[in-house]
Parts: sequence; C-alpha cells; structure tokens
Amino acid sequence: MGKSEDLAEDRTDWAEDRTLMANERTFASWTGGGMGAIGLALAFKAVFGDFEPSIVARIVAQIPLIAAIVLFWSARSKACHTIHRLNERTVQGASTATLTVITILMTATAIGAGFILWFV
Repeated sequence: MGKSEDLAEDRTDWAEDRTLMANERTFASWTGGGMGAIGLALAFKAVFGDFEPSIVARIVAQIPLIAAIVLFWSARSKACHTIHRLNERTVQGASTATLTVITILMTATAIGAGFILWFV
C-alpha cells in the first residue's frame, strides 16, 4: 500500500474510534437520564408524602420509574446495535454483555426504588 492508502486507512480507524466513543457517551447519557427519572420518583414521594389517597401518589411515583426502565433498555438496544455494526468492521468496544449487565443493574435499581416507594 502507498502512503495515501495508509493515511486513508488511519482516518477511517480514527473515525470508527470516534463513533465508538460517541456510542459509549450516548449510552452513559441515556443511563444518566434514567437515574434522573429515579430521582424524580423519589422527589414525588417526598412531595406527596401525606397525600390522600396514598394510592394515587404511589402510582404517580411509579411513572418515572417505568420511564427509567424504558430509557435503560432503549440505551442498551441502541448501543448494542451500534456495536454490532462496528464489529462488522473489526472495531472493538464495550461488549454487549457488559451493556446488558449495566442495564440489568439499573433496572433492578429502578424496581427496588419502586418497591421502597410503594411500601414506605
């Protein structure tokens, strides 16, 4: 290969690296949004503490938790899709198993917060 082909290949590699890092930042951002939704659910509990009927306050506090779970799994889906596309070009990033473990842990956090909010 000539020098120009080497430079073109280097630029392609760098572009793939940037795409991979952007994918990881996007996953982190979506996960952070989900954590913010969990915080909103906790804030609802604090604000609606003595609200009657309490069942209404509990249901309203569950809505951001559901949104958090949707955000977590949407983030995983999008990130895994990008990783699969990049793997076709031999770029190595976070494994889909790692993303799944993070997503499961965040989902468990949201569900645990939901149980706590429901019964406290």
